[in-house]
Amino acid sequence: MTKLLDMQTAINRYVHDGASVAIEGFTAFICFAAAHEIIRQRKRDLTLVRMTPDLVYDQMIAAGVARKLVFSYLGNPGVGSLHCIRRAVEKSIPRPLEIEEYSHFGMVGRYIAGAGNMPFFPLRSYTGSDMPAANERIQFVDDPYGSGPIAVVPPIKPDVAILHAQRADEAGNTQLWGLLGMQKEVAFSAEHVIIVVEELVDETVIRKDPNRTLIPGLVVDAVVVEPYGAHPSYVQGYYDRDNVDYLAWDTISRNEATTAAWLDEWVYGVADRAAYLAKLGQERIDQLAPGDLWAEPVNYGRYA
Repeated sequence: MTKLLDMQTAINRYVHDGASVAIEGFTAFICFAAAHEIIRQRKRDLTLVRMTPDLVYDQMIAAGVARKLVFSYLGNPGVGSLHCIRRAVEKSIPRPLEIEEYSHFGMVGRYIAGAGNMPFFPLRSYTGSDMPAANERIQFVDDPYGSGPIAVVPPIKPDVAILHAQRADEAGNTQLWGLLGMQKEVAFSAEHVIIVVEELVDETVIRKDPNRTLIPGLVVDAVVVEPYGAHPSYVQGYYDRDNVDYLAWDTISRNEATTAAWLDEWVYGVADRAAYLAKLGQERIDQLAPGDLWAEPVNYGRYA
């Protein structure tokens, strides 16, 4: 059964006011197209979950969609601060923002626990850290095998996960390659999963390379075909990271007025991703071409 939906329908159907939403992807595969559609639909009171909030959540928080942020590292990678999130935390602009902070491994543990339906995930890296004092959800339990106290973090099970990938079939069987991050665990931990892909392929393509299928269709609710949907982040083999945008956002986001003007022009002012790409221009898109570096074919064996 086909799970194909357009972006507007997928967001309207699965992202509701007050929901917890994880738009994951570790530096790559960050679905800005979905984030912008959430802003356009003026969703409110969301809990945004992500290991590295990056520009995508800075823009969403600037638009007032969120009441809480659950995260680990926070920043504009390689550039500096996320000024919109800082304004929300320090000055409640455009609205107050609650934060819940973990280390990277703490968030990894939460996703693993959510995917495995476990009560918690143990990790030793909080021993000697100040993080437990800043986050009451980080607790310590006695190791039943005798090694002493060990930190634990609770599972996280987002209401909706939105994950970008290279390709999927219409049943939602999704293939990724490159820097994978925690996409698989996020998909298995979430109540609903929206997969956004660069291209739709036939089931035969998926079956020819089964080990590349990171997310099975059985956990996917919707498949959205949205080329360049992760811009300005990158998708391995399809387009490179647009560093111009990351650098520009540092200047734009420092001021509330210039941030609002950017949202008016690049989010509210375009109907969808196709209009966004037309505004970006083909010349800019062509500059992001990744070049070719093909993997070697492997023989799975006809009867394996």
